[in-house]
Amino acid sequence: MKKESISVFDIFKIGVGPSSSHTLGPWRAALRFLDTVYNKGIDKVSSVRVLLYGSLAKTGVGHGTDVAVVLGLCGEDPVTFDVNEITPRMEQIVEQKKMMLGGKKEIAFDTKADVVFLFDESLPYHPNALTFLCSFTDGNEIAETYYSIGGGFVVKEGEEDGDGSFVKLPYPIEKAEYLVTACDKTGLSVSGVVMENEKMWRSEEETKRGVLRIWETMRDCIYRGCHIGGELPGGLQVKRRAQALNKTLTDGKTYNNFEEWLAVIRSGGNSFKYTLDWVSCFALAVNEENASFSRVVTAPTNGAAGVVPAVLLYFIAFCDGYDDDKIVNFLLTASEVGSIFKKGATLSAAMGGCQAEIGVSSSMAAGALAEALGGNVDQCLMASEIAMEHHLGLTCDPVGGLVQVPCIERNTMGAIKAITACQLALQSNPDHARISLDAVVNTMWETALDMHHKYKETAEGGLALQLPISLSEC
Repeated sequence: MKKESISVFDIFKIGVGPSSSHTLGPWRAALRFLDTVYNKGIDKVSSVRVLLYGSLAKTGVGHGTDVAVVLGLCGEDPVTFDVNEITPRMEQIVEQKKMMLGGKKEIAFDTKADVVFLFDESLPYHPNALTFLCSFTDGNEIAETYYSIGGGFVVKEGEEDGDGSFVKLPYPIEKAEYLVTACDKTGLSVSGVVMENEKMWRSEEETKRGVLRIWETMRDCIYRGCHIGGELPGGLQVKRRAQALNKTLTDGKTYNNFEEWLAVIRSGGNSFKYTLDWVSCFALAVNEENASFSRVVTAPTNGAAGVVPAVLLYFIAFCDGYDDDKIVNFLLTASEVGSIFKKGATLSAAMGGCQAEIGVSSSMAAGALAEALGGNVDQCLMASEIAMEHHLGLTCDPVGGLVQVPCIERNTMGAIKAITACQLALQSNPDHARISLDAVVNTMWETALDMHHKYKETAEGGLALQLPISLSEC
């Protein structure tokens, strides 16, 4: 296990859908490659090509990998780039066969010839690999290979996982047992320990502002997704469902913004069926937005982006959790659980199947909700363990290589499992638990290693074979 210092803002990243490993990661890799180009002299660039290997090639079209690397090479920021401009910008580049590299140097660029999908080639370090090739007018050439290792994390070939950004933390948490020790030693909650670590990067106030910005992005994504209908892009003809469900649940009541909408939601009571429908609606909304190349937050991935926001909004709407400090603590706790999985296993579906995405997100949400509802560190980690235990072995088999079927519905299931896991933990004595979170992290990793590659985000197995649609149709 490599020692890593992982911040809350490494687990929660603002970006563009539909995939953190296949869209956001390659986009960020392209931006990193641009730094090298700048150093070599962008004014002397004559041509650029991108090679996509393994899983990035096999599901790259459905995941928008080609779009991501092109926009990254244009120097656009996935955090701030207007998602409404993605399609027109790409149409312009395709039509003109030109690109403004880094926003500074116009070069010839044919998306069909200069983004190469190597379907039958894979690099040994990780299935999500891409190589950038650049030629200069003086005859020099450079090549850099990057690996998108899940959750938007990117590693350059030859560097350590975590890209060398190690920070010495007061409470280094490599395993869940270390977190228990830190909480017992300090008397702090999980979120309290995380906040002490975050102070090594920035002030407490800066962290709070940043985490609330993460929440605001999640909130806006849910609200937006609950009010947009129609069909998702990509060729599967998947109908959006969050808008219709929201309309049914709000039952004709009027509102004009999120605050008024939240009041309407609360006015409906908290019966089991009503609450269940809303949690599903929240999760559907996020991942329908994600599938539409909209702005989402990795939590810890884009494919699983709906679970944590859905459970957090459940806490806000039905558990009196609408308080900035409670929201910050929820997300800090969730991030620590995610980082434990990142260090001990993987956040990449191309490495571990969907257990690495929906399973981890459900575990994150369960632990965060348990603390938010008054659980101690042992109950928090027990909730996280229960949630993952019942996602072990979950495969990643996206139909048509799109993050739609079964991905969108899986977010609803992950959210519901998280709430159930939390309730079980809060009503249990963790001293009697037979399986620890560390044990389930190890088991997840061993399961990932045993899982056949066709179930790891290749669209070559499972449900991906049950519909008569090919990648070329999407």
